[in-house]
Amino acid sequence: MRARVGRGWLLLFTLAWLTIWMVQLTPLQLLLPLQLDDQLSAGGDHWVRGVVFSGLILGIGGIAGVIAGPLAGALSDRTGGRRRRPWAVGGSLLTAVCLVLTGFAHTPLLVGAAWIGVSVGVAVASAAYTALIADQLPADQRGAASAAVGSSQAAGIVVGVGVVVTLGLTVLAGYLFLAVLIAVVGAGAALLLPDPVSERQSRAAQREHDALRSLRDPDFAWMLVGRFVANVGNALGTSLFLFFLLYGLHQEKTAAEDNLLLLVVVYTVFVVIASVAGGLYSDRTGRRRSPTVVAAMVQALSGLVICLHPTFTTTLVGAALMGIGYGIFSTTGLAFATDLLPHEEDHGRDLGVVNVAASLGQLIGPMLGAGLVAAVGGFWLLFAMAAVLSVLGGLLTLRAREKTVIVETPVT
Repeated sequence: MRARVGRGWLLLFTLAWLTIWMVQLTPLQLLLPLQLDDQLSAGGDHWVRGVVFSGLILGIGGIAGVIAGPLAGALSDRTGGRRRRPWAVGGSLLTAVCLVLTGFAHTPLLVGAAWIGVSVGVAVASAAYTALIADQLPADQRGAASAAVGSSQAAGIVVGVGVVVTLGLTVLAGYLFLAVLIAVVGAGAALLLPDPVSERQSRAAQREHDALRSLRDPDFAWMLVGRFVANVGNALGTSLFLFFLLYGLHQEKTAAEDNLLLLVVVYTVFVVIASVAGGLYSDRTGRRRSPTVVAAMVQALSGLVICLHPTFTTTLVGAALMGIGYGIFSTTGLAFATDLLPHEEDHGRDLGVVNVAASLGQLIGPMLGAGLVAAVGGFWLLFAMAAVLSVLGGLLTLRAREKTVIVETPVT
């Protein structure tokens, strides 16, 4: 039985994830769309090109993350000594360097190449940090740690976008700010968090290891696919908000940026509340699957509301519903995934896959969304598919059987 960790551990872990989400989602929501819109739209006359290129770049970065995350997790599983720390530090520093390169990129091709590096660095650091949940936490604290990951995702968006908009930072200044942040906080937290020494596996054991055995576990596989699909639905409903405000609701650029911040704040408040509530509920009851499935259905309501009546007011309502649904889904879903891990010696790799399922959904969503917008010359199909995929993600998650979680009362 693993010993319970204290508040200091959870605080550092939360700060690390807050930084990871800031450097990944602030460019996605604000910096990349503005950068590409300036490079491609010719003053707004060809705005669909900016949407399409933004989606392509984020999608390609997502594919790079799919490869890098599980690979880094697998290598950290087989690293002797302090196996997670070097990967968390290395991923953070790689992210910082590539954020600087993205900021200085002056063509879409260079932006795309640099963003691939950012995606790889984030995936490597995320895999290492996620593995700490399985390495060090007992079952009845995994919901709290998962809540830290989920609430930090929402807070990362609002803090990152808020700093850029409130301080009036240029696109380049925004990238440089994020680069310094991940280099200091991302790497610093990895050095301060405990990382127990592990024994390196023998070469013979590594050669005999079946790299795909976890994916053949049906419960783990259903959970994984459901997590990916629901995250695509979330990304469709949130990642193109700036373009929706500019060209769907026809708002002026300054008003659209201010309203984007308001949407992000609303989304964040509800994600944080729902994440904490969902994490505490799942730890106290041991139930993971049912709240995850219900949350996916709540998320679907967001896309439906905006699709049926596309105004800024209904978009605010949609952001609140999306926050509630995604906050619970991401938190209880990650705890559910941790409970379903089939093989202890593969925690790093398997949680890297779990992490990538969420990240890939968030990064491929804009690429799919760009195609949907281009296909109909508007945004209704984008939000309709967000609702459909959210429901589908919940139904797929329902196919995974829940394992019994022993809930223990802490000794005081």
